[in-house]
Amino acid sequence: MSNVVSKNSAINVVNLEKSVTTQEGSLTILKGINLDVKQGESVAILGPSGSGKSTLLGLLAALDTPTAGEIWLDGEALSPLNEEQKAALRKQKVSFIFQSFMLVDTLTALENVMLPAELAGVKNAKEKAEAMLGRVGLSHRLTHLPKQLSGGEQQRVAIARAFICEPKVLFADEPTGNLDSVNGHKIADMLFELNQENHTTLILVTHDLQLAKRCQRQLVMDNGHLQENEHPNALQSNSACESNSITASAKEA
Repeated sequence: MSNVVSKNSAINVVNLEKSVTTQEGSLTILKGINLDVKQGESVAILGPSGSGKSTLLGLLAALDTPTAGEIWLDGEALSPLNEEQKAALRKQKVSFIFQSFMLVDTLTALENVMLPAELAGVKNAKEKAEAMLGRVGLSHRLTHLPKQLSGGEQQRVAIARAFICEPKVLFADEPTGNLDSVNGHKIADMLFELNQENHTTLILVTHDLQLAKRCQRQLVMDNGHLQENEHPNALQSNSACESNSITASAKEA
């Protein structure tokens, strides 16, 4: 792959590797990843638990540092940037939906959603936050703290927070994993509305095969390697047991 980054690339990755040190020695999580995601594309990353999906997502979003290789985010190489510069780049261009919500415990639902907009200098942050919470069905929960919300409700707050600044790239780690089927469909629709209306690049990690099939591309992570999946239906039989287990857990949220 050429090191020349296309002007149409939102994400470009060349020979990416990630290793960590364990008690047993060095463990390589990602092995020689190459990837090009065009602006406005929707991409799903699938694969078994422990295959490196979430690790890759964190690297692409400049939340972690690779052992080797290079990542360009919206045309800017990440390796020369220090942590402060990476934080500024994320604030300007990126939103991330975390699997573990990452809400601020001392802030209400409304304040959690307002926070990134206020940091970005959005003047009507409160009105936008109220509208976003309305879209995820939480208008009646504006003043509630995270501990007063169910897991599914916390996930919806996190999703509203990710949408509020209309990012150029939206990363999502299991965005519907804690939601029932009704709210899961609602959030999926929001993800793709943002992708299409604002030409937002959408990169998500998911076990939800139906959500993955709505993306323009499906990538499969297996044992640290990433490859394009041209036949998403073939994943159904291999992932049925895991998908059913996750769906059952989500309905309890």
